[in-house]
Amino acid sequence: GTDIQRRGAPMSGDTWCADANLTHPDIVRAVHRDYIRAGADIITANTFATSPILFSHIGRLDDVARIDAVAVTLAREATAGTAVCVAGSMSTMRPMAAGTDRNNLDFVLSEREARALFQAKANGLEACGCDLIMMELMRDTDYAVWASEAALATGLPVWIGLSAERGKTGALQGWGRDDCSFDEIARTLAALEPAVMMVMHTSPNNTDEALAILRTHWTGPIAAYPECGYFKSPDWEFVDVIPPAELVRKARGWQHLGASIFGGCCGTGPDHVVALTRELKTP
Repeated sequence: GTDIQRRGAPMSGDTWCADANLTHPDIVRAVHRDYIRAGADIITANTFATSPILFSHIGRLDDVARIDAVAVTLAREATAGTAVCVAGSMSTMRPMAAGTDRNNLDFVLSEREARALFQAKANGLEACGCDLIMMELMRDTDYAVWASEAALATGLPVWIGLSAERGKTGALQGWGRDDCSFDEIARTLAALEPAVMMVMHTSPNNTDEALAILRTHWTGPIAAYPECGYFKSPDWEFVDVIPPAELVRKARGWQHLGASIFGGCCGTGPDHVVALTRELKTP
């Protein structure tokens, strides 16, 4: 999403990068192609922001499946002639609190309502032909569980991505969820037994500790792809972007903490994947 913005597609205050699939498909496709050229083994369709919770709130729920179908098609077009996999992204994104980068936690749905929305989203990604589903920015033990269980019910491989930040006490908590310790999030979601667990959209400076905590609850494959900068709705602010060489140095440390899959989240770009590919990719 942030790379789509960087290339000139306007972001929406309501739906962030979701509508770029419809309004700027050439940019979306070009982003995918550049990551493939950089050496990526997996690209993620631009479906993170088509959160069914968010789209239901703004009266556009029927648009989720339509936009996701376009997003996956663009990714598939970019992978033509390659062995690169296409992941569908699922989030629990809610309406944003005005003037912040936080979800509006006062907006809540019942478990039954939320599960139905997540299942429809997951089924739509499966119908589009995604190779796997990536749960991104999972930051709690309620919505993240319901969404992840919906994805797992499709039978597709599911990768669960946890996002952490430091709370007021200095301990790691879920991103924007000071009521959920990162340790409890990791324990709860690892118990769902996905194909891969990930630490993503987390500061490189906090990823080390997050991986160490995750490893106490999970013995399977681990991925790491951090963010840099910050969100100021509707745009990403590209500040303190980690240099590619520094990301490689960090990734080597994350290898010792159990990670074997690497990439970049918001604020990073293809140059980061070029460096990771050159230094860490095995034949």
